[in-house]
Amino acid sequence: MRPSSARDAARTEAEAGDLANIPRPREQTRLLGHAAAEAAFVSALAAGRLHHAWLIGGPAGIGKATLAYRVARRLVADPRSLAASDSLDVPEDHPATRQVAALSHPNLVALRRVQAPGAKTLPTRISVDAAREALALFGSTAGGEGGWRVCIVDSAEDLNANSANALLKMIEEPPPRAIFLIVSHAPGRLLPTIRSRCRMLSLRALPEADIRTVIEGFPPPFARPDAAALGRAAALCEGSVARAVALLDPATAAVEAEVSALLAGLPEPDGRRVLKLAETLAGRDAEGLLATALDTIQRHVAAELDRRRGEGPARLLGLVEAAERIASSAREAAIYNLDRRPLVLAAFRELAAAARA
Repeated sequence: MRPSSARDAARTEAEAGDLANIPRPREQTRLLGHAAAEAAFVSALAAGRLHHAWLIGGPAGIGKATLAYRVARRLVADPRSLAASDSLDVPEDHPATRQVAALSHPNLVALRRVQAPGAKTLPTRISVDAAREALALFGSTAGGEGGWRVCIVDSAEDLNANSANALLKMIEEPPPRAIFLIVSHAPGRLLPTIRSRCRMLSLRALPEADIRTVIEGFPPPFARPDAAALGRAAALCEGSVARAVALLDPATAAVEAEVSALLAGLPEPDGRRVLKLAETLAGRDAEGLLATALDTIQRHVAAELDRRRGEGPARLLGLVEAAERIASSAREAAIYNLDRRPLVLAAFRELAAAARA
């Protein structure tokens, strides 16, 4: 892990996906649970057949961006300073490790949502201006003889239509020794023209043991949780470190417990408690709590579909459609910054109706 002073310097801008007291993906030098994906990069690099665009897909919070930065670190490091290896490891004291962590290497750019100076919130999308500014790296001469130039997109879901098209244009006609590492939580929703030009890597959710190992390895100031809380978070997080960390927060754990209790009361949940929950999740700083509530609802739907799988598709259609409408409404609320109270109330109405069917 890089020195804390450098980490603090890079924390001057809030970024999408930030977790309190947790190193960002570019600050982490270790990756668990994705040996096959890492081996694919190592093999391609060793054979001299490194594809110019990689789509790294999988659930949020499982290490996709960490893998992307490991690849970038290995590519921008001076190969003469590294021994031959069957991994992407770069020593912690290597200049490339510090430069990637600080996003200061001249051959690396990260296209991501960043809070602008003076702004109170993060932008909801990556603008075309931000994309063009980042992609300008590929119109310049690469630093160092034969150096790789790397663009990390984290994540593709944050691109708007214009910025996605700007990225597409670049990967359609990539310059020499250019690599695009595109992180995606839902690759199926991306432009087919982008997917078709990428080599796909699908990362799976992490096992509970890896979740616990990763969290126990976080350095101070992260406070190491007690074993019971960590075990519960690892069991509920569906293989996502980010979700497990969120569930370790008392407020998040309380929301998860309340949503679970209300779902257990379907088709007649306590209306007053649902309304109180909606008020809680409508708060200005409640984005993370809302995400936890929606994740809990999706787990409930998945469990119900599994429990009722013998009833046949026709009986389950209402529940599937309810889940899709809830997810669609949540996306619209995020894009247009809508009041979340109607979203929460409608979600429980949808689920109650599906439970009565």
